[in-house]
Amino acid sequence: MSNGAGTTHTAPSDAGQDDGLRARKRAATQAALEAAAIGQASEHGYHHVTVEMICEAAQVSPRTFFNYFSTKDAAFLGASAPIPTEAAVETFVAGAGGSVLAELVLMIESAIDASEPDRELLRARRTLIENTPELFTSEITRLAELEDRLAEIVLLRFATRGRTAATTPDILDEAHMVVGLAVSVLRFAMRKASESDDSADPRAILRHAIGLVERITGVNPFTTDAREPRSD
Repeated sequence: MSNGAGTTHTAPSDAGQDDGLRARKRAATQAALEAAAIGQASEHGYHHVTVEMICEAAQVSPRTFFNYFSTKDAAFLGASAPIPTEAAVETFVAGAGGSVLAELVLMIESAIDASEPDRELLRARRTLIENTPELFTSEITRLAELEDRLAEIVLLRFATRGRTAATTPDILDEAHMVVGLAVSVLRFAMRKASESDDSADPRAILRHAIGLVERITGVNPFTTDAREPRSD
């Protein structure tokens, strides 16, 4: 659209479409680079893969590669684990009288599902990380940072129920324990899903994993957590 001075303005809807197209293209390029990195490592071995090899396989320039990843290892590890949206965090923090563990697991799973992960790529990446000490160490560090963030979210949930360090001195340890259990449940479910055929329902596998927690602990993870004050 042109104004009186002859300046052309892009309509808001067009600008939004352009932003969406750029985001999709960027996501596609990043996914191609990650797939190329894992593919090259699977074929040639982690220590023999170079950035140039990854770029050639993905048909991009090294300059493009470094627009997405700071190092070769970053491409192997992939994008950071999906973070729940602000809306999802607000819903979790407010809660509805359910279990802090089960609701945390489902919130994280929803964030992972929203990122539309490639299951074959996830399998290959997991194998590569588990068999490569350098990558395994980096992944542990990255997961620790994510777990710290999730523990902060759990503490916010506790606070809405009047539970703070003043009422529960070891509440930070409790928050980290909840996160640790949730991550373990997710890791187990992801392993089971990766070993299953494509017809398997990831959400059903996840709920089965949460159900195993009940069998082991005798506490139903889908009901109010034993440590949280009941609303009734």
